[in-house]
Amino acid sequence: MTKKIFFLALLAACFSITSYAQKSSIRVQISTDSGTIVVKLYDETPLHRDNFIKLVRQGFYDSLLFHRVIPEFMIQGGDPTSKNAQPGTMLGGGGGNMERIPAEFHPNLYHKKGALAAARDNNPAKASSACQFYLVQGKKFTDGELSMIATRTGKTFSDEQRKMYTTVGGTPFLDQDYTVFGEIESGLEVVDKIVSAQKDGANRPLTDIRMQITELP
Repeated sequence: MTKKIFFLALLAACFSITSYAQKSSIRVQISTDSGTIVVKLYDETPLHRDNFIKLVRQGFYDSLLFHRVIPEFMIQGGDPTSKNAQPGTMLGGGGGNMERIPAEFHPNLYHKKGALAAARDNNPAKASSACQFYLVQGKKFTDGELSMIATRTGKTFSDEQRKMYTTVGGTPFLDQDYTVFGEIESGLEVVDKIVSAQKDGANRPLTDIRMQITELP
């Protein structure tokens, strides 16, 4: 093999070894009995992106439940104890033995309808759960309501955010407190369907809503 051919072969091999940390615009498909959701993961939140896709590739989320659904708010899943949970079992505490993900807040990544964000406990660093996540349904807010939230919490909302929250909706009071690391590209209607499921006093659906998550090519 000549030096030129060897160099080209080596170069091709290097380009073929692309990790998910280098790949942009990673997308996953969340399949449920209520329909299919396609989600894009943000490159601006690499710690959350890489952790999430790692778990997806391991099959971690397969057969887990959306265990908490609240209309005009969100649907939450990813608790590993939900896979074999009996009806009526309180869920949401699973995954606490996994290392938290440091917060990755960005002012341009916010809780509009369809946002993918990481759940967390009340740790002072606002670090995220390593596995539990939620998809925002939210509701529409008026400019006056957004101004009240800003006054009460010290948050600021850009013109783009105000337009999104007043016309499409979301959960603006969560901005910069929980890490947003993706958004729904298709399947918003599935979130609307899941969030309307009959549920118990802990907001767990009475009929199990399971998920399968796969990486899209």
